[in-house]
Amino acid sequence: MLREKLKHLKIILASGSPRRQQFLKEMGLDFEVRLKSVEEVYPDDLEGSEISDYLAELKASTFEGALLKGEILITSDTVVWHKGKSLAKATDAEDAYKMLRTMSGEWHEVITSVCFATVDAQKTVSQKTQVKFKELTDEEIRFYIKAFEPFDKAGAYGIQEWIGLIGIEEIRGSYPNVVGLPTHLVYKTLLTLVA
Repeated sequence: MLREKLKHLKIILASGSPRRQQFLKEMGLDFEVRLKSVEEVYPDDLEGSEISDYLAELKASTFEGALLKGEILITSDTVVWHKGKSLAKATDAEDAYKMLRTMSGEWHEVITSVCFATVDAQKTVSQKTQVKFKELTDEEIRFYIKAFEPFDKAGAYGIQEWIGLIGIEEIRGSYPNVVGLPTHLVYKTLLTLVA
């Protein structure tokens, strides 16, 4: 249905994430992947969704002047927010261990922002999901980091991986959002863009 409505438009996904690409495929969308490097730095006073909104829009800004009429650019950023702090991508195994240890037995928030940009308009939406880890043992955390090397993921974990299967007790909100894309919001927003 959405694919039919978008047939005269071209979707550009500016993400190398295989998970985001898979979601768009599963939604039945045709798209092209275009990547531009950007330093993911944001002002210190931003919190929660302000961070992911800022970074999604920053990624979109690198395409300024490069979009053509009829193209819709999608950029995205995911933030793990815990105890008033953003847990970004881990720099190494010890950093990943500290992140997972601090979230063990507690709730945290996963926020994904998606920016839609065309030649003459821009819209950013975001989704929050609450996630609770069981009490993780040191052995479980170390095994996960060694086996899966989750250094490309916010909060140093992927919910769809081993740690999610054995460690997540409860989730409130959208599951795809935690994986990296609030698919229901992407669908809804794309519909508004072609209405």
